[in-house]
Amino acid sequence: MDLFLTAAIDFCKNTANIWQIVGYVLLVFKIVIPLLLIIFGMIDLGKAVIASKSDEVKKATTSLMFRAVAAVVIFLIPTIVGVIMGFVSDFKDSGAKDDFNICRKCLTRPTSECTQAADAWK
Repeated sequence: MDLFLTAAIDFCKNTANIWQIVGYVLLVFKIVIPLLLIIFGMIDLGKAVIASKSDEVKKATTSLMFRAVAAVVIFLIPTIVGVIMGFVSDFKDSGAKDDFNICRKCLTRPTSECTQAADAWK
């Protein structure tokens, strides 16, 4: 029974590399998806302007605005998740809180700090 509890408490420490990979994937998505949304919106707007139809220009402008808002929301999702994880970690006991902070750090900042934190806690 104690082995099970120890494994549960050390979950983030033991899986830090996986959380770091997920953090890198989130970082790439955080940058690439908003850029693609804005680029495709600009291409649609450019096509509408070249066609010189006011209805299409208005429709493309509205579409570009929605895509820009979506890009900002997608960019901010990792930050919002990090804040929520910070609130959740405040309710943990000290041992679990340290382990949970490793998960949070690996997801929000997947640099060498993640593995260093996991190694330091071992």
